Amino acid sequence: MAPDMSATPRRSTTGLRKFLDPEQQRDWIEGKAELIDAEERVESLEQRFKYVARFEKLLRRPQAQDLLQILGAYGQTCIPIPRKTERHYWSVSCLPSTSDKPLIRVNASWMELFTLYADGEGLRARFLVHLSDFTTDHSPAQGDVDEAFLEDCVVTPQDVGYFFPRGEDIFGITVQGSASIRKFLAERRILRAIRTFNVTHMNRGRNAYQASHCYSLADTMLAG
Repeated sequence: MAPDMSATPRRSTTGLRKFLDPEQQRDWIEGKAELIDAEERVESLEQRFKYVARFEKLLRRPQAQDLLQILGAYGQTCIPIPRKTERHYWSVSCLPSTSDKPLIRVNASWMELFTLYADGEGLRARFLVHLSDFTTDHSPAQGDVDEAFLEDCVVTPQDVGYFFPRGEDIFGITVQGSASIRKFLAERRILRAIRTFNVTHMNRGRNAYQASHCYSLADTMLAG
């Protein structure tokens, strides 16, 4: 029988859609679902050893313990099915060699998600999210940022700042100090916005930063 040439070819499933349907993704974003992750991690020993020296160097920094605790909280609340998607759909870099000199950076697809920097002996965080989740009318308009809400999500108003990266509906938020970073991550609306942005980019396909994944840092993110 000849094939039906009029049939529409099925698009290949990419990103998180390989594991979670859109409803499961939405329920997780809203905090309505506990996702079942893989019990075991698929790991490359060569990749683990590649960044051991950098990880040990990071551990000698005065911010190390705070950094690991915050990174652990981020990994356990902001990345869906992190064991099943580790490295291939998200990654974490240790002391990446970029001009802004971060301590760690979490990426998905081609996008930065979360970065921690040294701020003296303390920490400064940078989050990328959708601008429309942080405007007063939920539009991607730069003049309508809900500054009052952002200031309520940190210990003191001066701990939070923001900027507008290139790209449609993208918003950058900076938070200074471990206490404010923890408070920020604990806010329900913030968590929903972070999850939404992360899912958007994990759905765009394979992670472009697999070669810089640090399994030693990921151990902390997957410890929960």
